[in-house]
Amino acid sequence: MPDAEKLISRGRRVLQIEAEAVAALEHRLGADFAAACRLLLACTGRIVVTGMGKSGHVGNKIAATLASTGSPAFFLHPAEAIHGDIGMITAGDVVLAISNSGETDELLTMLPVIKRLDVPLVGLTGNPDSTLARYATVTLDISVPAEACPLNLAPTASTTATLAMGDALAIAVLEARGFTEEDFARSHPGGALGRRLLLHVEDVMRKGDELPMIGPATALSAGLLEMSRKGLGMTTVVDDSRRVLGIFTDGDLRRALDRQLDVHSTKMSELMTVAYKSVQPRMLAAEAVHLMETHRITSLPVIDEDRRLVGALNVHDLLRARVM
Repeated sequence: MPDAEKLISRGRRVLQIEAEAVAALEHRLGADFAAACRLLLACTGRIVVTGMGKSGHVGNKIAATLASTGSPAFFLHPAEAIHGDIGMITAGDVVLAISNSGETDELLTMLPVIKRLDVPLVGLTGNPDSTLARYATVTLDISVPAEACPLNLAPTASTTATLAMGDALAIAVLEARGFTEEDFARSHPGGALGRRLLLHVEDVMRKGDELPMIGPATALSAGLLEMSRKGLGMTTVVDDSRRVLGIFTDGDLRRALDRQLDVHSTKMSELMTVAYKSVQPRMLAAEAVHLMETHRITSLPVIDEDRRLVGALNVHDLLRARVM
């Protein structure tokens, strides 16, 4: 059994070889890289990524990265393509073909068809003199001095370099498109960023009979009952038009009890907080979270432009929506 030091040493050697392979790509980026980016930007259809074996696995990831960053893309397996699925490639598409040797049989069988379709072809290959490179509209050199495998056989450094080149293309195109956080969120509605940038206050707020509200002449005792029934830790104080005059919170209650006020004779107008914090329905739920965290509060009224009450929310509503 190898000792720990030998295992660690081997692992470090692999990382060093792969890091050097990726670093070498930086100096190769030039006019061909810019031309490939322009082809992807000009694509009016989809970017069709294809490759066999390990190149195919990397191609799947590149297609997913492109699709999630504003460039519609999908992966097409070459073996399936030459048995009918090549019909997925249509005018307006761009093909991104990956082959370290540039001589993969299944990929070569596709090339004449791609040529007849007059579809631009971006080739990622470690062999600039290969058949793939000759067919390609633009060729990107992803060659590496050696694989990290001690036998120099298993695709390791070459697949890492290919993945890095795919990321370079995707991010360069993303920035050229002016892709924003909001665009990213729309592609990731199930993720944390999607929830943070797509959910609005109106999507998570309480409405209708769930809203705690009382009039300014209401006795403190009735206000406490309203707070208890609605379970938000606060109640709004509104006029006849539902305009919010103030709010009364658990903190206000503690201060009122310290003053030993009569809960039956004291009016809510005497105790409410007039300088209250609020949000509007179309604000992002994340903005409500920020407001709560900044001011250390747990509940907020939701008001319209005329300060009329339209909703309410507390920290538990935001937690359930997984915004915080």
